[in-house]
Amino acid sequence: MTENPCPVGCCAEIISGKWTLLLIRDLADGSQRFCELERSLDGISPRTLSLRLRALEEHGIVERRTYPEVPPRVEYALTEKGRALVPLIEDMRAYGQRWLLKSDRRETVVAA
Repeated sequence: MTENPCPVGCCAEIISGKWTLLLIRDLADGSQRFCELERSLDGISPRTLSLRLRALEEHGIVERRTYPEVPPRVEYALTEKGRALVPLIEDMRAYGQRWLLKSDRRETVVAA
């Protein structure tokens, strides 16, 4: 790593993985269980979901809470650091709605 790392590059490295931004989007609404996230992210494999959650935990973006119940209940929630990413996702949503979801898809392709 360089002496003065680029903040944009560091952020992109964390959130650029497939499914990562969608996980953060879903957790922005509050804590969720593994199965709820799996249902919400149609097409994600349990292994990929587990790996993404673990990576986000390691970066301090997601926290895992285990409740001493039978069977054990585990919930995932955004940390303060994770909640700080929510405005970025909201900006991406607004950008997508304005520039990428036009009724005339040909205009979007030509503009790209």
